[in-house]
Amino acid sequence: MPHYHDPPLVPGTGESPAERLARATSLAGSPGAAYLERRGVPLEVAAAAGVRFDADLAGRAALLVALQDGSGRTVALHGRYLQVVRGENKMLTVGAAGGVVQVLDGWQAEPLILVEGLFDALSLAACGWSCLATVGRWTPWLPEISRGRVAWLAFDAGRPGEAEAARCATLLSGSETRRLAPPSLCKDWNTALVKRWPGAVTRWLRACIPARDGEA
Repeated sequence: MPHYHDPPLVPGTGESPAERLARATSLAGSPGAAYLERRGVPLEVAAAAGVRFDADLAGRAALLVALQDGSGRTVALHGRYLQVVRGENKMLTVGAAGGVVQVLDGWQAEPLILVEGLFDALSLAACGWSCLATVGRWTPWLPEISRGRVAWLAFDAGRPGEAEAARCATLLSGSETRRLAPPSLCKDWNTALVKRWPGAVTRWLRACIPARDGEA
């Protein structure tokens, strides 16, 4: 996976990830809520995942979410900007390595599903599926928690996603890794959610992954 040089503290303020997350506001009534709606993610799903709104993350409005280690401790924050113009980054990640975005039951759920971005994770959560998002970072504790389990590599469609899945499969050598691509003609899970709606994405997941305990 690519090696990122994330700043340890929030640029311009020197705040820690935990301090900045604590200062962020709730989503309800914020521009972040309208952004989530455009991308097909229910407000309650994002709020349950700990997503918050920041009106000025290094100069621009963004959605914020914690990156957590295996014990649930916040080690970094991940910001997704609401507006991007040419030459600007879509995201800003601040803090230490070793964290992931976890939705619903995260890495403790069966099946274990890994996705790439925040909106991939929120899109699966909108369909009732737990997962964790790497946001392109490698997490050293993933091999241990996935050992002896099936790990579904649900990265983006296309060559970059296939390359990411191949790298991750090599690093997770103690688990049985299986590729889980988004539905056809969809580059990622959020595209699938917007184009095909939650019901179709749920049916796709059920067709690709063996039935979970208690599921018809």
